[in-house]
Amino acid sequence: MKQRPKFKFVFTGCVGAGKTTAIAAISEISPISTEARPTEESVIKRKNSTTVAMDYGELTLDDGKKVSLVGTPGQRRFDFMCSILTKGALGLVILIDNTHQSPFDELDYFLNLNAEFLQNRAAVIGVTHFDECTHPTIDDYYRILEQRGDPWPVIHVDARNTEDVIILLTTLLAILEYL
Repeated sequence: MKQRPKFKFVFTGCVGAGKTTAIAAISEISPISTEARPTEESVIKRKNSTTVAMDYGELTLDDGKKVSLVGTPGQRRFDFMCSILTKGALGLVILIDNTHQSPFDELDYFLNLNAEFLQNRAAVIGVTHFDECTHPTIDDYYRILEQRGDPWPVIHVDARNTEDVIILLTTLLAILEYL
């Protein structure tokens, strides 16, 4: 019988930040994705398809433990999925598209959306599309988090790059060791 995943990490964040791509970059199985044609004008301008329910992948840690990788939809009308998908999760990867018109508002939004979960769980912030737009800087993100009183690490990542996504998860695992 196949071993069921014992750990779950959730990837959340704004539309186009790379949640589906990040899961695909590290999943050992063909990811399950619920991509559909967007209906919101703001999303249509950014991409041809978007997640409408969830993404799912799996990863095996060095010690043999299985990890579920779950991605939330980025469209606000599917926000209710966050509370469903974070049930039983150990940690949260919040991806923010640095080319977004207001990336700090997006960061604030997803931290607030997941505030109850983050009361006793950990998060790591991944800033994507940093190669296209280096402002705001990582230091700017840290200033915003400090103003909010949030201790989460911020890392610029390419969601297509397996090593970058592994760094996000390794950082999240390190935080969990000290909670």
